[in-house]
Amino acid sequence: MIRVRLPEHLRTLAHTESEVELEVGVPATQRTVLDTLEARYPMLRGTLRDHDTQRRRPFIRFFACGEDLSHEPPDAPLPGPIASGAEPFLIIGAMAGG
Repeated sequence: MIRVRLPEHLRTLAHTESEVELEVGVPATQRTVLDTLEARYPMLRGTLRDHDTQRRRPFIRFFACGEDLSHEPPDAPLPGPIASGAEPFLIIGAMAGG
């Protein structure tokens, strides 16, 4: 099981708690996590990734084990502690402005 922690606005949209558990195939990658998340919570489609290109939305960031994985290839394997469920995969809404 992979643990995914969602920001407040996505929790509200998905009508769920801050953390969800997902059964993801091997290897666990950003793409497989997001595909599984969107399949379980269809209302999140288009909020994390563009519908057509599947690229991450500009103000969404992905963190795992204290590292920003936002610019990593979507098919790169996630760190072991994420894949084992020991650590959560964090989805964060980035802040902008001044």
